[in-house]
Amino acid sequence: MANTPASARPRDSGRDESIIQVRGLKNAFGESVIHDGLDLDVRRGEILGVVGGSGTGKSVLMRSIIGLQTPVAGEITVFGEPTIGREETEATAIRKRWGVLFQGGALFSTLTVSENVQVPLREFYGGLDPALMAEIAAYKVVMTGLSPDAGPKYPSELSGGMKKRAGLARALALDPELLFLDEPTAGLDPIGAAAFDQLTKSLQKTLGLTVFLITHDLDTLYAICDRVAVLADKKVIAVGTIDELLALDHPWIEEYFKGPRGRAAIATQEAQDASQHPTEVKTQQIAASPAAATTTEPADPARPPVGTD
Repeated sequence: MANTPASARPRDSGRDESIIQVRGLKNAFGESVIHDGLDLDVRRGEILGVVGGSGTGKSVLMRSIIGLQTPVAGEITVFGEPTIGREETEATAIRKRWGVLFQGGALFSTLTVSENVQVPLREFYGGLDPALMAEIAAYKVVMTGLSPDAGPKYPSELSGGMKKRAGLARALALDPELLFLDEPTAGLDPIGAAAFDQLTKSLQKTLGLTVFLITHDLDTLYAICDRVAVLADKKVIAVGTIDELLALDHPWIEEYFKGPRGRAAIATQEAQDASQHPTEVKTQQIAASPAAATTTEPADPARPPVGTD
């Protein structure tokens, strides 16, 4: 197995290259249409947040991209290769290049953490020496912030946050270029969620990952996402930075980003920025204060004040 980090692999072009392209996607369950005419591009090297109301098909979109859901219509390409209707051997070659963290971690309850991490290795590289697979698994466990003694534990012995990290270790087992995360911070306390966000950002930078991140957590969007895609009306209605989305006039975007939770997320981000750059923030506050607008020249002894001569 090639064990080269994604950041060291050759790239065809710059950051604006689309690593995922979705065109005209339609998904339906019986008479219920989830997506209709959905288009989306995910750029190489970015963390793209995917948001939308309940029932807008965020997870269905991810499952369509990774081949677990067959769309009614549309085209999907990943790494420049179409993924719909491929032969199993061809699809396998593409699937090796991505990792997936499903909601809740989706660990196999009868396997230890180490054995869970080894599942992709056994699936795609079954001929590897068992000792080497165990060594790779141990490395991935530590990489995601778990202690080495977590390897022999079963999922029932782990906290919610530890299960998420174990699931992330499994998603990273094959050194992927592309990482799918489905609600990774759901159910975590604020401290645990913030720690997972920073872990995601650190791994993305270190490994050169492209991250497709489904979330409802506004703090996550502000903290680590380069762009955000908004699902509504059965399609992606907007993609851009949070500032760009805030400038749009759409009821759901207004309610989501400018509602009470949105304002709280903005306040949290501003507080974090202030703690990380206190001198810069203090300078900005002084410059913006009314007193700073009134300048007083130093006294010149050769020029007596007006009215004293």
